[in-house]
Amino acid sequence: MNAARSERPRVFIVDDHGLFRAGVRAELGTQVEVVGEADDVAPAIAGIARTDPDVVLLDVHLPGGGGHAVVTALKATHPRVRFLALSASDAPEDVIAVIRVGARGYVTKTISGVELVDAVHRVAAGEAVFSPRLAGFVLDAFAALPPADQERPSFDPELDQLTPREREVLRLIARGFTYKEIARELFISAKTVESHVSSVLRKLQLSTRHQLTRWASERRLS
Repeated sequence: MNAARSERPRVFIVDDHGLFRAGVRAELGTQVEVVGEADDVAPAIAGIARTDPDVVLLDVHLPGGGGHAVVTALKATHPRVRFLALSASDAPEDVIAVIRVGARGYVTKTISGVELVDAVHRVAAGEAVFSPRLAGFVLDAFAALPPADQERPSFDPELDQLTPREREVLRLIARGFTYKEIARELFISAKTVESHVSSVLRKLQLSTRHQLTRWASERRLS
């Protein structure tokens, strides 16, 4: 049974964009057995518990909460299931949050189909897999983390009021991305990007994109 699993891992896909899930299925092809998919935290937890896959491909930003919530909910009851984060975000807080609760790897959505298949097989075999530019960062970040019993440093109260997706959009704006470029990077529409920007401007009480870019740069979000 273990040999069969290693040859063709059973995979569950969690992402809130149906078109992206379909693309992942197509890229994985017959190299794996896709046993289910979900678009939010609650259905993901239920579906993974029901299907007991080898590997879960997990977006870190979901409408009902972060991908780390899915890992946290299932690690104790389904310790054999391995989680591989597959996200548009390369933000430090996103990587650390999902790895710290037990994910076995983190790759970005710029990964090729061949590389994704390889990553799934490696995670199914028990390896830890990271996108090349994230691997060194993860090691450095965990080395710098305080012990779990120590109080964490306080965070920016203005930044804390933003949702994970809004922070992601803000970070890309700080890097100089256009709305269309952000839409392609995050697999959302340009109209959705505009909606997120409007929400951020309202929450931060700013008026223009220029002010928003300066605000983000001052906090080194780029």
